[in-house]
Amino acid sequence: MTTPQVQNIMAWYANLSPTSLQDIAKYYADDARFKDPFNEVQGLKAIQAIFEHMFATTQYPKFIFEEVIEQESKVFLTWQFHFGLRGKSYIVKGGSMLTFNAQGLIIDHRDYWDAAEELWEKLPIVGGLVGWLRRRFKVST
Repeated sequence: MTTPQVQNIMAWYANLSPTSLQDIAKYYADDARFKDPFNEVQGLKAIQAIFEHMFATTQYPKFIFEEVIEQESKVFLTWQFHFGLRGKSYIVKGGSMLTFNAQGLIIDHRDYWDAAEELWEKLPIVGGLVGWLRRRFKVST
């Protein structure tokens, strides 16, 4: 069973918009850290800037949660990130490890996903190169 705190965060992310992004301080501590394959930042303003960039560069971004594992002050969420880019739809699958402080705010957010498989390989031009590299380094059994 998911705690109300985690349900609230999942609902916020599932309905994230440029307007609701202004509520980030309800979920993240002032000095929270965020890391994903492209970013590593600390502080509310820096984390908010990552999501503002997401809204500026993608179309219809949406998070859909699949699984939740809770243990003490940590939660691991698996998700699908749906978005459009230049008129084409994409889905990136990944997971987030969230660590909470005593006040129930996120102090550490780490996203795990394979940028090569989930994103670069699906893009025109770059995808061909990534696919070639993947085949080149794959061990045949």
